[in-house]
Amino acid sequence: MKVIVYGLGIIGASVAASLKAAGHEVLGKNRSRESIVYALEHGMIDGEAHSLCGADVVFLALPPRVTMRVLDEGAFSEGCIVADICGVKAPVEEVVLKKPRAWRYVGTHPMAGKETSGIRSASAALFRGANFVMVKNVFTDPDAFFVVRTLAQDMGFGRIVECSAAEHDRMIALTSQLAHVVANSYVTTPLSAHCKGFTGGSFQDMSRVAPVDEGVWAELFSLNSACLCDEIGRLIARLGQFRDAVAARDEEAICRLMREGKERYLEFFREK
Repeated sequence: MKVIVYGLGIIGASVAASLKAAGHEVLGKNRSRESIVYALEHGMIDGEAHSLCGADVVFLALPPRVTMRVLDEGAFSEGCIVADICGVKAPVEEVVLKKPRAWRYVGTHPMAGKETSGIRSASAALFRGANFVMVKNVFTDPDAFFVVRTLAQDMGFGRIVECSAAEHDRMIALTSQLAHVVANSYVTTPLSAHCKGFTGGSFQDMSRVAPVDEGVWAELFSLNSACLCDEIGRLIARLGQFRDAVAARDEEAICRLMREGKERYLEFFREK
C-alpha cells in the first residue's frame, strides 16, 4: 500500500518508519527539508512526496489548526483515505463534515510518545504494544476504517479502541491533557528550584511530561476547552478535600481519600 505521511515529527516519522518496516511504500512530506533528509538517511521513508495526491492513504501528523486547514483545503486523490493523528477530534471532524469530500476521512489518535519531540526521537518501535484510538461517525466509510485499523496493527499497536469524537475528547481531557496540566503545575512550585538530591521515582513520574511543546499543547487545550476545564475542576475539588483533611490532621479522612484512589487505580488495572 502506498502511504504519504505529512509531518515528520516524532509521531509522524514513527508512523512512517513503522509502516515502511511492515512493507508498505512510504513517502514523507514536511515543511523542513532537514527532516526529509534525516528520514531518508535513516530509512524511515522511501522518498519525498511533493503533493498529497497519488497515495492510497495519507496520514496528517501536523499541529491541530494546520491539520484542520489541510483537511479543508488540501488536494487529495479521489477515494483516498485521509487519517489525522490529532489529540482532539470533535473540532477536526467538524471541519471535515462541513462540506462534501471526494476522499474518505478516518480520525485517529496514537496513544504513544515521549517527553522529547522531533524526528530524532522517532522510532519504528515507538508504537509497539501502545493504544490506538479510532473515531467513527455515521458518515465513516467502513472499508476505509478497516484499512486504517489494519495499518495500525502493522504499526505495532496493541489495543485498538473505537469511539465517537465527543467520547474521545472527554476521555483525552483526563488521560492526556490533564496530566500535562498537572505536570506543568507541579514543577512550578518554588521548592522545585531546590529539589536536586531530593527526587526519586515519584517526582520523575509526576514531572516527566512538563517540558513538551507548549505551542501544540496550548492548541489542544483551547480546542478541547470545555472537557479539560471540567477535569481541572474535578481535580481542584479533590485536592481541596485532601487539603482540608490534612489541615485538620484528620488521618481517618486522609486514609479514606487515599483508599478511594487506591481502589480506582486497582480497578483500572483489573480491567486492562
